[in-house]
Amino acid sequence: MVHLKSEREIERLRESADLVGRTLAEVARHVQPGATLKEIDAVAEEFIRTHDAEPAFKGYEVGGNVFPNTLCMSVNDVVVHGIPTDYALQEGDLLSVDCGAKLNGYFGDYAYTFAVGDISDEDAALCRTTYEALHKGIEQAVDGRRIGDISHAVQSHCEAQGYGVVRDLVGHGIGQSLHEDPQVPNFGEAGTGRRLKPGLTMCIEPMINRGTSEITTDADGWTVRAADGLPSAHYEHMVVVREEEAEILSTFDYIEDVTHPPYERNALKETPTR
Repeated sequence: MVHLKSEREIERLRESADLVGRTLAEVARHVQPGATLKEIDAVAEEFIRTHDAEPAFKGYEVGGNVFPNTLCMSVNDVVVHGIPTDYALQEGDLLSVDCGAKLNGYFGDYAYTFAVGDISDEDAALCRTTYEALHKGIEQAVDGRRIGDISHAVQSHCEAQGYGVVRDLVGHGIGQSLHEDPQVPNFGEAGTGRRLKPGLTMCIEPMINRGTSEITTDADGWTVRAADGLPSAHYEHMVVVREEEAEILSTFDYIEDVTHPPYERNALKETPTR
């Protein structure tokens, strides 16, 4: 059952997305070698709660497994749903952070992959391609297109550059529930699937592996890893379908006011210094 949102509801979602963005900016201030995942998670929880909202993921249950923390923090080969631990970040790590908050009855949910210090050229390229794929998917989120148009745009862009597109995890609708219909896969055929209509709100979230598309899940029931142990990247935006151009409700601007985007690293390296 897909619920098309009114402009009032879209404004509520925009407010929730804004809080998630500002929370991720607080996270960005602490992403550095030596910081532990639990320390950063605590910063995010306090920020969300002091803004009269609730962490969306903490206590979330799937199949009897309850997620114990505020953030999903996924390091290197962890694709998504990493549980914050006492692991101390190291120079060169990739850290994907998925954050959700419930504010005034509506959910915000999106993700960003951070570079911890100086990352490799290969990981910077992975981040750049994943970021580009996110926006290629968003370009298809307009009235009259289909879910498969979004999926195909993501898949074709990433696979053309040799990356593995995770198939067992998908994007989703969002509103007064964290996960609503429709599901939004990152692979598929153009021209297939549900037809998009104005007012449909959803999270588009490419999860892209540097190597294989295959994944495994740890014994904790949450932590999803690339099966070959190579790094993974994850970027996610909240969008609303409009008639001519999708509207992005979330923003990376707060984050990138604090830290430099990993997907621009190579361009910077190639710029001669004066």
